[in-house]
Amino acid sequence: MTQQKTLSTRAWIELILLSLIWGGSFLSIRVALDEIGPVTSVAHRTGWAMLILWVFVILRRLPLPTNPKVWGAFFVMGCLNNVIPFTLMAWGQLHIETGLTSILNAATAIFGVLVAAIVFSDERLTRRRAIGVGLGFLGVATAIGLENLLALDLRSLAQLAVIGGTISYALAGAWARAQLSHLPPQVAAAGMLTGSSLIMIPLAWAIEGPISLSLQTDTWIAIAYYAIIATAIAYLLYYRVLAMAGSGNLMLCTLLIAPVAIVLGAVVRGEVLQPQAFVGFALLAVGLLILDGRIVAKFRSH
Repeated sequence: MTQQKTLSTRAWIELILLSLIWGGSFLSIRVALDEIGPVTSVAHRTGWAMLILWVFVILRRLPLPTNPKVWGAFFVMGCLNNVIPFTLMAWGQLHIETGLTSILNAATAIFGVLVAAIVFSDERLTRRRAIGVGLGFLGVATAIGLENLLALDLRSLAQLAVIGGTISYALAGAWARAQLSHLPPQVAAAGMLTGSSLIMIPLAWAIEGPISLSLQTDTWIAIAYYAIIATAIAYLLYYRVLAMAGSGNLMLCTLLIAPVAIVLGAVVRGEVLQPQAFVGFALLAVGLLILDGRIVAKFRSH
């Protein structure tokens, strides 16, 4: 069993910064959606982030893959980690609050554990993990409200779309481990976003019309935030924290993102979440902490 990495002060600072950045992305996407369509918003996100990351890769003189199979893997990764989840979540945000979107987004870790248990022999579903996953599902069901799923209106469909996005993220994690783990992470991210952009830009054009650059200042600020800061720069920061703190500690980021998004949604857009959303997030948070395992280990050591 690998030793659990600890969080240094620097790692804590960067982890909190990453959580703040990603927490703010939900609000910025919602602001952009006031003027542009969800598919176009994703095309902007992947396109500008791709350019920034390739500049970084070129300046760092990182080795570029030449194997066509790797570039094919980039396209699959782009679909699973960007095209499908970004589009589903952006559409979902048209019909539900940014805070609720961020709460449901936290289910990514739950589905990630399930997918990994199915795909990889060294990530089997232990009893502790099964309890964490079960609580996580209970949290998601509580946040959505089972009575809302029975109605199947736009709001419930939007919540299901966000959940669909988290399942896609989970599949992307397994695909990345299986197909792209041998590459420098910055190159993998740039390649993934290239695949995403080659799909999203013509798709946005076909579905929502030509991509206009004549947008309001607020929209451009929102696009710049979620494409450059919350995607390109956040990917680079993510890999720094991953190297310093390990993947287990990065799960804490999932818990910190939702409160940031909830507060920003309430302050900036006057959103009010139902009490069941907070109860659901609490259950989901407990499930994630059990998956993380350190709190359980501390209780056993006393």
